Amino acid sequence: MDQYKFPCEPLANEESMVKGPQYRFTLIDDKVLRYEWAEDGVFEDRASTFAINRKFPKPEFRVRDSETELSIITPSLHLTYDKKRFSPNGLGATFSAKMTDWGAEWRFGQEPGSNLGGTARTLDGVDGRCDMGSGILCRDGYSVLDDSESMLFDGKGFVTPRRSGDRVDGYLFCYAYDFKGVMESFYAISGRQPIVPRWCLGNWWSRYHAYDHKEYLALMDKFQENDIPMSVAVIDMDWHWVKEDHVPHTGWTGYTWNTDLFPDPAEFGKELHKRGLKMTLNDHPHAGIAHHEEVYEEVAKVLGHDTTHRDAVLFDPASPEFLHAFFNIVHRKLEDRGTCDFWWVDWQQGSHTKTPGFDPLWLLNHFQFLDTKQAHGDESNPIIFSRYGGPGSHRYPVGFSGDTEATWDSLKFQPEFTATASNIGYGWWSHDIGGHLPGYRDDEMTARWVQYGAFSPILRHHSSLSRWMSKEPWLYRNECMLAMKEAMRQRHRLVPYIFSFNASASSSSILPLVQPLYWRYPQRPEAYRYPNQYFFGQSLLVAPVVTPRDESTNLAKTQVWLPPLRHVDIYTGTIYDGDRDVDLYRSLDRIPVLAPEGSIIPLDQAKVPANGCRNPSGFEVIVVVGRDGQFDIVEDGRDDAAEPGAAAPADVDSNTSLRTIPIRFDQATGRLTVPSAGKKWTFRFVSTEIAHVRLRIDGEESATAPKPCGYNRVPRSGRLRSTVVEVPATSSATSAITVDIGPNPQLSVIDPSASLEHLINDFQTGFYTKDRIWEIIQSKQPIGVKASRLLSLGLEEAFYGPVAELLLADSRC
Repeated sequence: MDQYKFPCEPLANEESMVKGPQYRFTLIDDKVLRYEWAEDGVFEDRASTFAINRKFPKPEFRVRDSETELSIITPSLHLTYDKKRFSPNGLGATFSAKMTDWGAEWRFGQEPGSNLGGTARTLDGVDGRCDMGSGILCRDGYSVLDDSESMLFDGKGFVTPRRSGDRVDGYLFCYAYDFKGVMESFYAISGRQPIVPRWCLGNWWSRYHAYDHKEYLALMDKFQENDIPMSVAVIDMDWHWVKEDHVPHTGWTGYTWNTDLFPDPAEFGKELHKRGLKMTLNDHPHAGIAHHEEVYEEVAKVLGHDTTHRDAVLFDPASPEFLHAFFNIVHRKLEDRGTCDFWWVDWQQGSHTKTPGFDPLWLLNHFQFLDTKQAHGDESNPIIFSRYGGPGSHRYPVGFSGDTEATWDSLKFQPEFTATASNIGYGWWSHDIGGHLPGYRDDEMTARWVQYGAFSPILRHHSSLSRWMSKEPWLYRNECMLAMKEAMRQRHRLVPYIFSFNASASSSSILPLVQPLYWRYPQRPEAYRYPNQYFFGQSLLVAPVVTPRDESTNLAKTQVWLPPLRHVDIYTGTIYDGDRDVDLYRSLDRIPVLAPEGSIIPLDQAKVPANGCRNPSGFEVIVVVGRDGQFDIVEDGRDDAAEPGAAAPADVDSNTSLRTIPIRFDQATGRLTVPSAGKKWTFRFVSTEIAHVRLRIDGEESATAPKPCGYNRVPRSGRLRSTVVEVPATSSATSAITVDIGPNPQLSVIDPSASLEHLINDFQTGFYTKDRIWEIIQSKQPIGVKASRLLSLGLEEAFYGPVAELLLADSRC
């Protein structure tokens, strides 16, 4: 198993340790303290499933040691210990952070009551909320993680159980309001999130349905005919023989293609790849290798298994010999036929193996990920698709959250569930978008779910075996179909923004794509009130719509907190004052996606990008003026292939394949700069009308005339005011592009009358009521007076709320 060794540094700095005959404390860094008790005095220096790195520079601390008590004092905590078996009475810590009026104190064995949650192994059978366990973040400014029961890595490529006896192995995190800082410590100890490949960031198609070769390819072609890009083809378990007479077991395990459905699996894989798609196969490995499998004899010979009675080779993930045969014979033969780019590890059979303490899910996730990396090369950015196994699981993206129930309650919980998972470092959840089973048909709900999916880590449609449930947009009512199509196109247009955050060389690369509000604003109470609202990457603030529309207005309400700075909805162009709670109302075609001043958001310039998420030939860059802004577009040169399915350029060095395209905007001068990089560029200064624009390429005035006052028409807001500058591709990839829009540009003060007129026109209510609303809006009175008069009309909230939103959005109006 030597090939499964991985880099780690589990042995801590000796200078950071304070130890006695049966106890050891290790100051991992300035935020994390490890505490160990071992009855036999033998402490653990091997890597665990959570902690693979413990060797860091010695932090600042001092020790007071007497015969009966030990104290460890750092700038942030004071730990006291009675030198006996750990107990709530004998081991505790107080903290210097002033986060509560009554202070904070930890006693061994006690969890802080204000933990902000982590995540769960699965959403199977969950309709609404579920217990998300504990994460690293807590409103008291400290947390604990008990690592006493986890598996260990033996340093030779396999795992080993912990020593028997009375042992404690725990970690105390102390961070006050430095939420991001402690999560960086978490990743430093447990390993960073790997970079995921660009192709996995597009639309995945998955359905539990017995497709055949022609049906599946025809479906992929129909997506293209409908101008819907795709990137991953998921083949659920019916790719192999399942219930046929010659299958000797019950269950979902199988490794031999069903040739009734797929007469030529290699040709099927070739056709999917030709369409620019990667493919994954579902694997339920629990039943082992039965005698009907093509690889049965070869596996049996390698393992010395007696085939006299045609007994199955039982699945045994605790055996290194079995795992070696499983990956190198069973899986590799399917991969080598070009029929599997990565594996869907669908383990549902508990947490026990023949070896106590060995979790089969952990074993599968760890070794499948390393095997995929080995098979495709160290720099392949491998992924697997599997369930969460506990702290440290973030090292094996991406996560499969199980069979989500198709209900509004499930949708309501999913954004919070995804954002909260970041508190345990788990950043790449993939959900059954639209729901699986049970549940009900609700086209509006499905459309909203797909819109949320476009702003979730992985957008993977999934459906149950039911003939009445499938997620092809054209099977839904027209307005829902249009919303679903647009969200799926938008997802592919967002890939430059998402991949850049995922692959950035800066420290942000270790942080999840989706972050709760309190990650950036831990001292603001408002940041904890809206768990369904989250940051998506560097700049975007997303608040998915998770409730039905009001029938009288056709609008759904989402409650949000806008952090300080003005924000612009990138879809409607509406400008909002920051630092306030606000109700936002959206029709079916949009969800609130806001960007603060100083944001730069690169999109694929193509309105309908091609399959496979290749590097685009051009970018549309949204710029929100008002503050300095910067964004580094990151691309992998291996994604430069001109045609879907074509090989990457031969001259790309896998060791230096990442390249950066820096975009900078200086607010004082109103100047945007970017290297051409051989791309076409469109810069959209959103919600900003600019009288004069100067475009220069390598210092020379461009002959291409900018559009100083371009418009995008959007359904609700009338006209989205944007200054649009289009730059054609230059002959030199190193050309410097400069766009000057004038010193200190500001977001425009936009009269909301046109948007309000459009809004009121659609209200299903009396004409007299509409006249009264319009008369108040058109009056010359101050905004506060208008709002008061609107309240006096006694309107239902469904009518008053959307009007108030636009009327009060920007106090400069």
